Parts: sequence; structure tokens; C-alpha cells
Amino acid sequence: MSERTVSPEQSEFRDYCRRWLAENRPAAPTFRLPLSAIEVMTEEQRRYLCAWQKRCYDAGLIGSDYPKEYGGGGHRGFQQIATQELGRAGVPYMINIIGLNMAAPTILNHGTDEQKRRYLPPLLAADEIWCQGFSEPNAGSDLAGVQASAVRDGDNWIVNGHKVWTSLAHFASWMIMLCRTSNTHKYDGLTYFIVPIAGAKGVTVRPLIKITGETGFNEVLFEDVVVPDSMRVDKVGNGWTVAMTTLLYERGAAEGAGSGGGPSLEEQIRQLVALAKRMKRGGRPAWDDAVVRDRVMQLAIRAEGLRQNARRMRVETLTDQPMRLPLQSKALVSELLQDIAAVAMEIEGPHASLYLGDAGAPDAGHWPHAHLNSYGFTIAAGSNEIQRNILGERVLGLAKSK
Repeated sequence: MSERTVSPEQSEFRDYCRRWLAENRPAAPTFRLPLSAIEVMTEEQRRYLCAWQKRCYDAGLIGSDYPKEYGGGGHRGFQQIATQELGRAGVPYMINIIGLNMAAPTILNHGTDEQKRRYLPPLLAADEIWCQGFSEPNAGSDLAGVQASAVRDGDNWIVNGHKVWTSLAHFASWMIMLCRTSNTHKYDGLTYFIVPIAGAKGVTVRPLIKITGETGFNEVLFEDVVVPDSMRVDKVGNGWTVAMTTLLYERGAAEGAGSGGGPSLEEQIRQLVALAKRMKRGGRPAWDDAVVRDRVMQLAIRAEGLRQNARRMRVETLTDQPMRLPLQSKALVSELLQDIAAVAMEIEGPHASLYLGDAGAPDAGHWPHAHLNSYGFTIAAGSNEIQRNILGERVLGLAKSK
């Protein structure tokens, strides 16, 4: 959506979003929320965040551009506005992030009419949570190497295998899953399915404990799980193409069905400045140290660069290659978040050894937690090293690495 071609309806919608968010900000929870949706662990966290997403959906801030017959608002160019305003308002994030940013656009682009009508409305409203079944113990970066199998049995498929790093599987009703249906070809032997999780016979969800101590993601084992052929997405053997659509949205290169909320990069820079002004070095605030100020300002410059890149992406005449800027965002944002947390820990000094739950921890232990957590973001959705290969080879046309 070009900034030069904003329609009166889109301007009115932005004003509406700002008013609604100002009037409907949820009360702060009495418990700690994790840094992002993929670390949600407890039932009280789930209930709080599902209720918030449903309110946003009912208000038209989620699924804004999706067709009305599939539960959406039926608009065009509204979702980006809603997502921007949710980010500016600093309200809670959307819990169904995998459903909104991966499953919904994949089903919308590749699913049958029946699948869209069945799965999209409860997904948008957070009535059903989704997870993603791509990575396996022996197939992480090499996604086409997945071995979880789906064998045809009349009108059904029998699924066996092992998926790993599966965020939100402990709350999920459904999984978008890449399975091997043929061993004759690495890529054409893959097929994409919607697979039942909650209460499904033969499905076992086991939590994985991260370095942060959180268990928001899992491994999922499948033993003779029956999946009707009606839950296959697109043609048999076309799973790799469907998965590329999922990854396009997962990596932030296209607008999903809704996101936003949580602290913005600008807010995190403000929190970092406030920390530097509170923490003492030699009896004086760390902010008085010119080196500290320079470190913080370098991060602020990077955050502003990302904000301006986001503006540039909305101006068609300034976007010479449509994927160049969008495909940068995941790598650049994840590394900036990691560096913000690292600088915060340097500012805290010995206090950085105090973690969540320690009464003496600055900012309640947020920064050490954020730093440990940041490594997952640089690996997820394809590690940043892979992301740079994609940018170099597919966008810039550089020679492929050996």
C-alpha cells in the first residue's frame, strides 16, 4: 500500500483503530506474560491472550483483508494499518501468531473453499490455536529432508514421524505439517496437510525446556495418526511449493492475517535509555558515560533505519526489487533485539546475573531473559545465515555457495 495512495476509507480506518485501542486497552495481567506468543506456557496466559485476540478480531483489527465468507473483514489495505496501530499502542501481542502469520495465508492461497470456511474463522478469533510441523530432529535447516511420512489408505492418510521445535503445540488444535509421501524425489515427494493435535489418537506432545527455563515449544510424535484426505492442502507432491508460501509469510515478506502488539523497537530503546539513567557506575548514572550513550544511539539508529525501511516498502516507486527489503527484516530485527539485550546486560554489569524472580534484578530480570531468548529468533524461520544466502542468491543474483 503506497503512502501516496491512501484512500479516505483507509485513513478513516486508521483513526478508528487508534480510538478503539485507546478505549479498549486491556487491564494488565496479575501474572507475567512471556516476551512473545511462542513462549506462552500456562493456561492463564492462554486465556488472557485468547480473549484479547478475540476482542481485536470482533473489532475488525484481525483478518481485516480476508474475504467475509471466510470470517474476514472483506477490506483491502486495512490489515497493515491495524498491525501498525497495534504496534504503536503497546498492547498485548496476538497469541495465535502461527495461525495468523503462517496457517491462514497458506490456507487462503492453497486451501479448498471448504477448508477456508472451516478453519479460518476460528483461527482468526483465537478459538483454535495452530502450530507448525516443519522441523524434525534430522531435518532442520534442510527442510526438504523431512521424513515424517504420510501413507495413503483409501480416503485417509496414515501419518507417522517426529516433529520438533513446535511452538504452541501444547495448546494447538491443528498443525500445518509437511510430510513425505514419496521417496522417489526429494522435493516432489512432499505433501502438505492440516493435522489434528489436541486429543488426537496417536499424537504425543512433549515440552522442550529452553535455556530461559520456559517450555513454550515442544516435540510432537505421530504414531499411525489418521488424517482424512480432505485435510490435504493442494495436490499430492506439491508440498514444497505450499511450504514456500508459508515461509514467505513466516519471514515477514508478506502481510499475514494480523499481528502487532507487544513493545515496539522504539519502546525498547526508550527502556534501554531509562535503564542507563538508573544504573550507577562509580556513583554516577551509566548514561553519563559517553561510550554507553554512543552504544545506545547506534542501536537507536538501527531501529530508525528499520522503521524507515518499513515506510519505504509501502512506496512502490522506491522499491526496485519487491523482496529485497521484506526478506531483510527477519534477520535485521532479530539481531537488533539481540544486541539491545546485550547492551542492557553490559549496562547492568554484575546485576545482569540476576534473573526472573530475583527481587534485586533490574527491570525484574527482563534483560538477561531477553538476551537468552533472542537466540531462538535468530534461528527460527530459517537461521539468519540461511536468510542471507536467500537474499544473496535469489534476490541479488549472487553465485550459490558450494
